[in-house]
Amino acid sequence: MLERNGVVTREGVRSEGATGGFASVYPVLRALEESGRARRGWFVAGLGAAQFALPGAVDRLRAHRNIDPDDPARVLVLAATDPAQPYGAALSWPEGAAGRPARAAGAFVIMVDGACAAYVERGGKALLTFAGVDVDTWVDALVAAHKEGRIGRLQIERIDDEPARTSSLAPTLRNAGFADGYKGLTLRS
Repeated sequence: MLERNGVVTREGVRSEGATGGFASVYPVLRALEESGRARRGWFVAGLGAAQFALPGAVDRLRAHRNIDPDDPARVLVLAATDPAQPYGAALSWPEGAAGRPARAAGAFVIMVDGACAAYVERGGKALLTFAGVDVDTWVDALVAAHKEGRIGRLQIERIDDEPARTSSLAPTLRNAGFADGYKGLTLRS
């Protein structure tokens, strides 16, 4: 788990369904700490105090600790099941989504500076957005992920539980390359 996630928390162990839960993993993590191969500390704010990390992961986290407000936003498009994507496992999904996001195979999460901005349902037919992050910040990353082949077909029929073509986000998506199709907004390669 340390190699895969970099940081292991009680919540992360629970999301992986480890037999015996965190109590069964804790002695191994403590032994790794005592041998110097892992560190114990509070690396991720908002998660439990019992956190273990690889030394390299701690260094990488420290490098990104202070974000310059003048830097452009860091946008990531991750598979909903990716261990680096904490929502639905270590963190609960943000409030305000019109649908039910889940850590499902084939679904994607768009994160801006670590905050969940949008969720693309499996099959690319629905898009859920979360308050606080402007679509202009992340739409280009979604288009780029599709053009790189990381996201398959995007034929968005619903945005936040309303028809895609009449959504308030439709003009921004059209400007980014989506076109009106029979069922909604389609992004072609």
